[in-house]
Amino acid sequence: MSTDAPAGGRSPRTTKNPVARRALRDTVYDVVLEGILDGTYPPDDSLGIDQLARDLGVSPTPIREALVQMEHTGLVTRAALKGYRVAPLLTDEQMADLVMARTVVELAAVEQAVARGAELIPQLRVAHARHTLSAHKVGELRSAGARPDDYADLREYFDSDWEFHLVILRGSGNRYLLQMAESLGTHVHRLRQSLDREVFDVDEAVTEHAAVLAAFESGDPVEAMRAHLQGVARRSLPERA
Repeated sequence: MSTDAPAGGRSPRTTKNPVARRALRDTVYDVVLEGILDGTYPPDDSLGIDQLARDLGVSPTPIREALVQMEHTGLVTRAALKGYRVAPLLTDEQMADLVMARTVVELAAVEQAVARGAELIPQLRVAHARHTLSAHKVGELRSAGARPDDYADLREYFDSDWEFHLVILRGSGNRYLLQMAESLGTHVHRLRQSLDREVFDVDEAVTEHAAVLAAFESGDPVEAMRAHLQGVARRSLPERA
């Protein structure tokens, strides 16, 4: 009698290799994403699977899987017989559409988060303090003429900026609004990728976040968030102001 299959006739499940491969794919995805956002792989740059495999010291399989996944975000494109390339910069129309989509999602989240304002205010204070500190670091570095080649200062600043918004999105209690916002997250990075690498809205964003926080404390944050997102749109699309 064979002992290969357990009772019930089912074959044993093997998950170790798929899990390990998925983890490797995700690691490759993160590395390539970081390279796109910090300019290592500029717009329209070719992303050769074999070359990336050599550069990252992995087999071509997780590279291919990561690029397939990344294609769905719009950060890379694939042409038959030509392989993958970094997507071109967002057009003005695409940036306008992105800002509008973000506004619709985030205003809906704020409306739902108001009921949990008392619970969210301490989290927002912490997130705002981190955002302010990272903005201060950027200001000090840039005023001294220091501009890290990997834009690490701006990445920290943008991460803390986005975390302030995530507190509200999570606080909305609506998982689908959060999913939609997170799906826009990479595209928001593409918007930043499309902008000049100079610091374009540090002081304004910190001030506007402070206004949103104050509005949560007074119980009416929707208009404050609307004003902030309108400011983001203005700074992202100055010709449309």
